[in-house]
Amino acid sequence: MHNPVGVSLPELLENFEFLDDWMERYRYIIELGKRLPEMPEALRTPENKVLGCQSQVWLVVAESDDPERIVFEADSDAHIVRGLVAILLVMFSGKTRDEIRALDPRPTFAELGLDQHLSQGRSNGLLSMVGRIKALAAA
Repeated sequence: MHNPVGVSLPELLENFEFLDDWMERYRYIIELGKRLPEMPEALRTPENKVLGCQSQVWLVVAESDDPERIVFEADSDAHIVRGLVAILLVMFSGKTRDEIRALDPRPTFAELGLDQHLSQGRSNGLLSMVGRIKALAAA
């Protein structure tokens, strides 16, 4: 499954626009994180950890039916971060290496308001996750 969250990027953007305040948006982000499948304990290793995140985040390339497309599996021990991971999977999982390399997520982060409503530490962690996604896609 390319998108374990079950929402497309246009739907995600529309849902964010529909929510009036940031408390509702945070709840929605947490809800997205709850939709992620539980990552097997065997994959929660130091090698699969994303460095630069305040919370623990694990990110791996998952098995895919289509060798042209890269599917990611990820998890976090923090609810809000797990939701941010889910947003990244909506954006990146199931794309080709070239699409991943070319994708700049910052305009989407700005459209969602994440650039203004996340702490500096979480923003840095989000960019660290993007860096790991791009590194795994390049490998």
